[in-house]
Amino acid sequence: MTPINIQFTRFSAFYSPLISTMSGGFLAAEGLEPTHSISAPGVSAIDALLDGSAHVVQSALSQGLTTLEKGETPKTFHFAQINEMDGFFLTGRAVEPDFAWDNLIGKKVLVDHGGQPLAMFKYACHKAGINYDDIDAVDAGNGAKMDAAFRAGQGDYIHQQGPSPQQLEHDGVGHVVASVGEQIGPCGFSSLASTPEWLASDMAKAFMRAYRKTRAYILETPAAEIAAAEAPYFPNIDQTVLTTTIAFYQGLGNWSPHVEITKAAYEVTLDVFEHVGRLTKRHAYEDVCMPPPAED
Repeated sequence: MTPINIQFTRFSAFYSPLISTMSGGFLAAEGLEPTHSISAPGVSAIDALLDGSAHVVQSALSQGLTTLEKGETPKTFHFAQINEMDGFFLTGRAVEPDFAWDNLIGKKVLVDHGGQPLAMFKYACHKAGINYDDIDAVDAGNGAKMDAAFRAGQGDYIHQQGPSPQQLEHDGVGHVVASVGEQIGPCGFSSLASTPEWLASDMAKAFMRAYRKTRAYILETPAAEIAAAEAPYFPNIDQTVLTTTIAFYQGLGNWSPHVEITKAAYEVTLDVFEHVGRLTKRHAYEDVCMPPPAED
């Protein structure tokens, strides 16, 4: 078996297409023995590619855009999509079957202030016809601190990635009222990245064969079965919650059958970051993305 090192920027059920390459045995079937890690807070997973400690990482197109905005030439490229929609939710204190985004106006909302989650949330507000500045947006820290703050009674709503919202609902702390992804629609949200050198390797070809098979598995397999295989990776999440989260993401459409990062999805990502003032120009697709490795 050949070792392959994978690093995640964030680790959640949202990234099941990559997690299941490991939990579903697809990498092993290609002769690859995976180990995974999560980048330290404030450290980009891209650094692990550059120092050679990771072969492939979970990242986002915004990473490449940020590099270009610094006037630098990216040394790594995004070659396949993981999620083609935002995977964050809004959870409130009460059941709101008729929730509308203008319900957030004047309310305290614990918003994830990570670069991309915040940009996407602001763009979702824009698409919903409300002004982000009319919300009392609270920065309660990282995901764990946000969750603890909401459980302690802070805020009217919280903005989180699954399965944290579903766990809150399971624990009777809140009720999921909206999906940010549904509000924005398809976009280049999260992706796989590596170096051009690795992408030309036989290991990359084997990885890509495993990844394509995993994406088919993710779409065709009952959520409960996927969750059972992934459960060891989520020791603090109830398995029924994990199942609910995976089922929602299957229905949302963010795990589309194709693996390529489409130019249409890339353009929406440019729209998002242009809206929040983080782009000085609309950078070319080819400056950020490469095609997936050949699999022959």
